[in-house]
Amino acid sequence: MMITPRRLGTVLLPLFAAQALAAEPARNPRLDDQTQLPKAPARALGQNHFQPPAEADIPNNAYGDLVRRGQDLFMNTKALAPEYVGNEMNCVNCHIDRGRKADSAPLWAAYTMYPAYRKKNNKVNTFVERMQGCFQFSMNGKAPAPDSEVLTALTAYAYWMSSGVPIGKAMPGRGFDEPPLPRGGYDIARGKVVYDRQCALCHGVEGEGKKVGATSVFPPLWGKDSYNWGAGMHRINTAAGFIQHNMPLGRGKTLSDQEAWDVAAYVNAHERPQDPRLVNGDIDETRKRYHAEDGVNLYGVVVDGRKLGQGVK
Repeated sequence: MMITPRRLGTVLLPLFAAQALAAEPARNPRLDDQTQLPKAPARALGQNHFQPPAEADIPNNAYGDLVRRGQDLFMNTKALAPEYVGNEMNCVNCHIDRGRKADSAPLWAAYTMYPAYRKKNNKVNTFVERMQGCFQFSMNGKAPAPDSEVLTALTAYAYWMSSGVPIGKAMPGRGFDEPPLPRGGYDIARGKVVYDRQCALCHGVEGEGKKVGATSVFPPLWGKDSYNWGAGMHRINTAAGFIQHNMPLGRGKTLSDQEAWDVAAYVNAHERPQDPRLVNGDIDETRKRYHAEDGVNLYGVVVDGRKLGQGVK
């Protein structure tokens, strides 16, 4: 059975059936909570991505100390700010190479784009508020206070990384540069095959991630220790962009558009912590308010006989 993204909320979607979701030409799978931000321009032939200042250039003064603290928090968020993190994630898990890598939502391309309106909370957000959302959704935790030491240090780090970037100008490499939805749609069963071959070695057969002692070295991709149903990465289109450009680690841009969409769908067809915006304890109501027009996602969709969005603890 071939279906369109618009009908996702009402269709049964067997997890292991070899059935693909068809593309719908009139639908824009890029629709997300930041559509007011201008699209990142393509990098011109021969043009290099912006290069943030080198770590060795951090000044040896009070400002430099704060920047270094921000970098440490960025790399080791769970260990250094455990009161705000409710899973096994760190900032660097979604923003590769200390937030420096192009097409991995680099800090240098994000900081100068705020304040900006976000549909997600229907308000103009500062960069600090944007980071608070990351703690609440991607880290399934608690938002630090705006004037907290944690957010002050992370802001200083992002500010330093964006030295030389024009204010309000979308830079090539911003975001995840999502691949277009393939003509034949995506297929969860094919995604499992890609996952088993390309992802399971690092992230575990059951998506549980890998630890060395108490430290998570590869993040869990579903289950109680992963990002929740409100995180941007729960969108299949967003995850496909991140995966294609950055995974397998060190071998980014080796998966086709089809493989990226398929494996992103497989990952996001698994249960994870509940969306903290759950409306009246009702998944369908929450989908209607927050997920129905939030890119391509499976929240509130029946997969393998079970409605996703139940949440896990």
